[in-house]
Amino acid sequence: METAYINSPLGITKIIGDENGIAVISVSDVGDNDVSPVIPEVLKEAVSQLEEYFQGQRINFDLKLNPKGTDFQQKVWKSLLEIPYGKTISYMDQTKKLVDVKAIRAVASANGKNPLWIVVPCHRVIGTNGSLTGYAGGLSRKKWLLEHENPTTQQRLF
Repeated sequence: METAYINSPLGITKIIGDENGIAVISVSDVGDNDVSPVIPEVLKEAVSQLEEYFQGQRINFDLKLNPKGTDFQQKVWKSLLEIPYGKTISYMDQTKKLVDVKAIRAVASANGKNPLWIVVPCHRVIGTNGSLTGYAGGLSRKKWLLEHENPTTQQRLF
């Protein structure tokens, strides 16, 4: 597995992957890691697409993904890819599409373990009442991402 660190508006973005796909994209506070002076060839497309996203030039990602997780987690993460750019759904709506509504905590837990920040858009899942709830990257980052994707309609959520 190769690793790269790049600057983003929300902190240092860590990308891990190999020829089988991108396994991890995460963010940490600025200063936690040094930015990579050289990007491994296998990660260059992911870096390019993330930069385009942050510049407002990309709304869909076209990357080979290879996240590690249980079958259930994989199913939940796959459902996140169906949420359009600039739109949100509630945890309850996501759960209803996947499994019995009694599994809402399991679905929320799987969202929280999503290893592919932004590319698998768990930030687009909000509380039933429209509130920002739960986000491994922190609620301030979730708010930033939602406003980045849809500055006019997201403002009414928070």
